[in-house]
Amino acid sequence: MKNYETVIVLTPLLSEEASKEVVAKFRKILTDNGAEIVHEDNWGLKKLAYPIQKKTTGYYTVTEFKASGELINKLEVEYKRDERVMRFLTVALDKHAAAYTERKRKGELAPKASRKSEEGVA
Repeated sequence: MKNYETVIVLTPLLSEEASKEVVAKFRKILTDNGAEIVHEDNWGLKKLAYPIQKKTTGYYTVTEFKASGELINKLEVEYKRDERVMRFLTVALDKHAAAYTERKRKGELAPKASRKSEEGVA
């Protein structure tokens, strides 16, 4: 089983509860097919970098999980079938990326100081 991370952007026409239901649907697909969900992070309604389907915002959700490679195809087909999903991206995490996300979740990575404070500009 490999580590994967998937980001989905849902249409902003959904309510907060409806977006949670969509995420729960995909979580169930993962767990029913033998995946182990490591971490899930709901970013909420965010502004898009560019309009998608004439929409400028979307509900972002990031899910990190362990699964076999065959499950990724099934999951992405379900993303494509669901009209509420505007965009998605699933990537395989190597051991360094998995270790980084683990440290980030534990709070071991200190936030970087802003460049202005480093340069002494107020």
